[in-house]
Amino acid sequence: MPLCPQWEEVSGYDDAMNPIRTYQVCNVREQNQNNWLRSDFIPRKDVLRVYVEMKFTVRDCNSIPNIPGSCKETFNLFYYESDSDSATATSPFWMENPYVKVDTIAPDESFSMLESGRVNTKVRSFGPLSRNGFYLAFQDLGACMSLISVRVFYKKCSTTIANFAVFPETATGAETTSLVIAPGTCVSNALELSVPLKLYCNGDGEWMVPVGSCTCAAGFEPAIKDTQCQACSPGTFKSQQGQGFCTPCPPNSMSSSGAASICACRNGYYRSDSDPPDASCTTIPSAPRNVISNVNETSLVLEWSDPRDLGGRTDLFYNVICKKCQPDRNMCSRCDDNVDISPHQRGLIQRHVSISNLQAHTQYSFEIQAFNGVSGKSPSTPYSPLFTAPSAIPTVHLLGATANTMSLSWLPPERPNGIILDYEIKYHEKVSVVLTVGSISQSVLQSVAKSYQNVLKMQFRNLINQTVAVWINRTILDIESPIVTPGMKVYIDPFTYEDPNEAVREFAKEIDISCVKIEEVIGAGEFGEVCRGRLKLPGRREIIVAIKTLKVGYTERQRRDFLSEASIMGQFDHPNIIRLEGVVTKSRPVMIVTEFMENGALDSFLRLNDGQFTVIQLVGMLRGIAAGMKYLSDMNYVHRDLAARNILVNSNLVCKVSDFGLSRFLEDDPTDPTYTSSLGGKIPIRWTAPEAIAYRKFTSASDVWSYGIVMWEVMSYGERPYWDMSNQDVINAVEQDYRLPPPMDCPTALHQLMLDCWVKERNLRPKFAQIVNTLDKLIRNAASLKVVTSAQSGVSQPLLDRCVPDYTTFTTVGDWLDAIKMSRYRDNFLNAGFASFDLVAQMTSEDLLRIGVTLAGHQKKILGSIQDMRLQMNQTLPVQV
Repeated sequence: MPLCPQWEEVSGYDDAMNPIRTYQVCNVREQNQNNWLRSDFIPRKDVLRVYVEMKFTVRDCNSIPNIPGSCKETFNLFYYESDSDSATATSPFWMENPYVKVDTIAPDESFSMLESGRVNTKVRSFGPLSRNGFYLAFQDLGACMSLISVRVFYKKCSTTIANFAVFPETATGAETTSLVIAPGTCVSNALELSVPLKLYCNGDGEWMVPVGSCTCAAGFEPAIKDTQCQACSPGTFKSQQGQGFCTPCPPNSMSSSGAASICACRNGYYRSDSDPPDASCTTIPSAPRNVISNVNETSLVLEWSDPRDLGGRTDLFYNVICKKCQPDRNMCSRCDDNVDISPHQRGLIQRHVSISNLQAHTQYSFEIQAFNGVSGKSPSTPYSPLFTAPSAIPTVHLLGATANTMSLSWLPPERPNGIILDYEIKYHEKVSVVLTVGSISQSVLQSVAKSYQNVLKMQFRNLINQTVAVWINRTILDIESPIVTPGMKVYIDPFTYEDPNEAVREFAKEIDISCVKIEEVIGAGEFGEVCRGRLKLPGRREIIVAIKTLKVGYTERQRRDFLSEASIMGQFDHPNIIRLEGVVTKSRPVMIVTEFMENGALDSFLRLNDGQFTVIQLVGMLRGIAAGMKYLSDMNYVHRDLAARNILVNSNLVCKVSDFGLSRFLEDDPTDPTYTSSLGGKIPIRWTAPEAIAYRKFTSASDVWSYGIVMWEVMSYGERPYWDMSNQDVINAVEQDYRLPPPMDCPTALHQLMLDCWVKERNLRPKFAQIVNTLDKLIRNAASLKVVTSAQSGVSQPLLDRCVPDYTTFTTVGDWLDAIKMSRYRDNFLNAGFASFDLVAQMTSEDLLRIGVTLAGHQKKILGSIQDMRLQMNQTLPVQV
């Protein structure tokens, strides 16, 4: 460092007594001092403003004896710009011009002779700089000082990523108030959303608010605190550019590689041209069901029911194909234009047509074809034929016999060709007896001789006078059996069969194990594992199914109890009852195969989607459950364990009643807290009517009580009935006429229906048919579902009150969120700084929205608990006296 001879480079010590080299000057006894010290040439590069940090000590002039008044305690800082290192001992001249003065530097502290040097630190800046480099110069005008260190630096904004755009390292501007624009570029796999991309760097080296932004491209999602866009993993996708995350492939679709912007449909499933990429893949509907006809001379009315499987779509329509056939029906051709089909032949939304101008004494065949939005993608068309040859009665079952009666039941023919008008039974012993029993599938024969060989002939007659007979040669046994009263189809208890395996054979279809493929275990059942798999029956498309397996080492009783559920389920055919596909009994493991319900049990599904459904959607779920229970009640079947855990939900939010096993009522299992021993069996106390608990009196009325509890579960999004009360406390409260209060935001009409279901006198409870009608009226009159009253408003019956959690018992905010079932937002609260109850108590709905609580139901739940917290805080505040 070039210097005047008055500056000396000497060794010394810093405050920590470390050895250092310093420049010193102390010519205080001579007047008119002008001593200069200059730095080496410092390249500027692209810097516009430079900062200089100086560490120095200054001697107090008053502590130096016998000095003239020219003693100084300051020095001056200068700089000189140059394009090259050209300075010499005489050039530039040692004066303020050409040097540029930055400032006069004064110490904060000086020292006396008796003290050690007190180090001062000063920072100064200058600019704008325009040449290739510069020199620093220090001018002494008569001080006694040491220059310990000089640090030259500049400020910059470091490379950063904001809004998925990279902004390069940027030096600050020429002035401390300058803002320097840094252009940005999108990170890999991101695209511009708004332009221009720029970020301002202020004079302190800090980035200001960015302008413009990028977002992750389709197939990529934000990662590492929104600084990268990473590819969607296999099995997930993102359909468009945006801030959203990758989501699992919609039902019935898959992505085998990463960065998918759309998931390909699985075999047999399709998307229509109008379906968005995030739509579920759907399939064609199954054939229309229950085709019935009404013939009137040369006209015909056809009616049918919707297909069992709509393919996951709602855009269903029908075509009616008319064919005129030869008498032997080996050859059929399309009907001519004279046949009139009203309202029209194709694109039908209605499930009925009127057909006229048919030719007399002519065989016709009609196909009812079902289509939806993806039928054009599939090579096959499901249809239901009409007027093919009727099939025979497949099975006739002897329910029992007494000395002079015989009770029969039978399955209707698979192809009756329309409505069955009646069944005819002919009994042959010594005298032929003919009995017409109507269209039911059960009957009792009176005055039948005991222990004789008898021959029965059974036939049915349909609308077009076709008959098919079945002959039965049977010996009447000398046994007593209850008589079955004629009527509609009723449930037959499989345990009334002498051989329970016969009930399985009659009501459940045997499936070859080669048709079943187990893919993954999804749970554990009472008798073994519950799996997800596939079923491919000959001539039918492959479908996803649920498979219950019987564990290895079972007893014969366990096998019987396991298969009894299939014997029960196989008797039911309703869109809100879980459908039995069949059983595997001739191979190991023994299996029960049912339709697969994508969303699983209703209670856990509601808890997972808390607050995400409209009231109409929830009422629609309740309506489906009630319709299924009406069907069971009409068949005289009592469920006895109706609860949200035993309701399954498919991908279309259709709810179906399930779990028809009987063994839980026959054996006691102390490991299951849901069921409590009572009178030799296990009862789900919280869901069970009081007369069933006290006297084991299970009826459809007790199922109605359970249905009211299910309503409460649905409207509370899967909350536990009676909360943390013990089973005995629940029994006592119900006995004292206490009932559950309405869940949060529950419409008054729905809570009143719950209370109707919980009437103590079982004969006064509504029937399931009335419940379905009530829910239908509420759905049609949606305004009635907007009326919400307080828990006790207008209710004469006492209602239970759930205890408000005492926030003082919680150690952390996370504990409080756990208690109100909102633990999913633990990180949201902590990351936003809401780590104490004092801060939480001040939160508003805007605060919740800002930290990511976007669901209205969750906001209400948290704000309600915060309100309780404030009340508790006010009650516990100290009072000054």
